[in-house]
Amino acid sequence: QVQLVESGGGLVQPGGSLRVSCAASGIIFSIYAMGWYRQAPGKQRELVAGITSGGATNYADSVKGRFTISRDNAKNTVYLQMYSLKPEDTAVYYCNARPQGTGWAPTAVGYWGQGTQVTVSS
Repeated sequence: QVQLVESGGGLVQPGGSLRVSCAASGIIFSIYAMGWYRQAPGKQRELVAGITSGGATNYADSVKGRFTISRDNAKNTVYLQMYSLKPEDTAVYYCNARPQGTGWAPTAVGYWGQGTQVTVSS
């Protein structure tokens, strides 16, 4: 069956850095678009960053210049490198795999991981 397993979340101080990873199994990873989404308490899930099967990237305005999404098809893994973290980045971060060309809306499209908590606080 399909599994997406996130790791790397944790507590970090404002201005700090963190990298979260998502290891996929049960899919042909290289043909899927991969996305990172987040959901803070009381808020709707939102796209943070996405990367197509061809490597094109898309970022939320709030993270442009601070976050970088990348993928390693040999390892079936997608990464989100986060720099200059702010308290408003605090959320559960979810990994998503979806068919290429289905857009980036935070809907039930594709497969979802269980999420990893990122907390930015002093």
